[in-house]
Amino acid sequence: MSRTVALAAGLLVAAVLCALCLGTPNIPPYRLAALAPGGPADGLEALVVREIRLPRLLLALVAGACLGAAGLVMQEALRNPLAVPEMLGVSSGAALGVAAPLVLTLALPGWAYPMLALAGAALGGVVTLVAAGFGRSPSAVLLTGAAVAAAFQAALLVLMLMADQLDLQVIFRYLLGSLSGRTWQAWQGVWPWLLAAVPLLVLCVPMLAVLRLGDEDAAALGLRVRHARLGALAVAVLLIAPVVAVCGPIAWVGFLAPHLARRLRPEADVVRWLPWAVVWGAVVTVWADQAARLALKPVETPVGAWTALVGIPLGVALLRGLRTPRVALRRGLRTEPRGVPDDAH
Repeated sequence: MSRTVALAAGLLVAAVLCALCLGTPNIPPYRLAALAPGGPADGLEALVVREIRLPRLLLALVAGACLGAAGLVMQEALRNPLAVPEMLGVSSGAALGVAAPLVLTLALPGWAYPMLALAGAALGGVVTLVAAGFGRSPSAVLLTGAAVAAAFQAALLVLMLMADQLDLQVIFRYLLGSLSGRTWQAWQGVWPWLLAAVPLLVLCVPMLAVLRLGDEDAAALGLRVRHARLGALAVAVLLIAPVVAVCGPIAWVGFLAPHLARRLRPEADVVRWLPWAVVWGAVVTVWADQAARLALKPVETPVGAWTALVGIPLGVALLRGLRTPRVALRRGLRTEPRGVPDDAH
């Protein structure tokens, strides 16, 4: 565990220093204390750190943490390692809710876009659950969600055909996920939903640990399986919608972070995986944002392009080494040795 903590802490500290120090202008690390909010320094460097780099860094950390937690919740609630926001209609529904007013030239205040994203994400989740029988079968939820996501993406393509050139560029960059130009004002669309989602997430995690036992065993322990699954997916929607509203659908973070948490802490359970999924989601997103800022400098690229570029090969590597637990033991789940029959216990 100590190695895992050191690795995560080292990557996170290095990413924070890169985010605050590198760019135009480059700032030495020893000057950050003076340039921080409330510090004595003033001028261009202080303005860049306080009003541009710091809010963008914090937003990247929070967005990655939310996506990592949402990915773990979905995978555990549906008992499927491929259950991610991109495949359940949640991200595409939220993106559709944000893109539609842009194409239809509706003049809306900034606070309305998170509401539209939440409505679109909820619509995607509700349509998926209704079509899949309200979570009766986790596999049906995943397959139906993929179909709903494809339908919403087709609707997005129709809207893009209707958009003019300027709106098309804005929508295209948004759909790839971007943190460019995000300032403290962007936090108005994130923090109210986090205040509601974080306590619910804490209450949801113990139910996920019981759901890992299987529907029949969880029901035997007194858990209302369908209600618990619906509640977990609702929490995931609350975590995803504000992130998609402000940053766009940043792909693959919700897939990578839970798998990294499991791979680096295989002996843990879902309760202990949650903070690690949060940490690795933040690490992946912040490093991807540094690549987006600096790789093709002075041109900024979408952060979602980098998470996909890194996430696809890394995700394939993680899945190739994935071993699915076969039996739930009294103290949690662990991978059972091959060749041991189920009835041997």
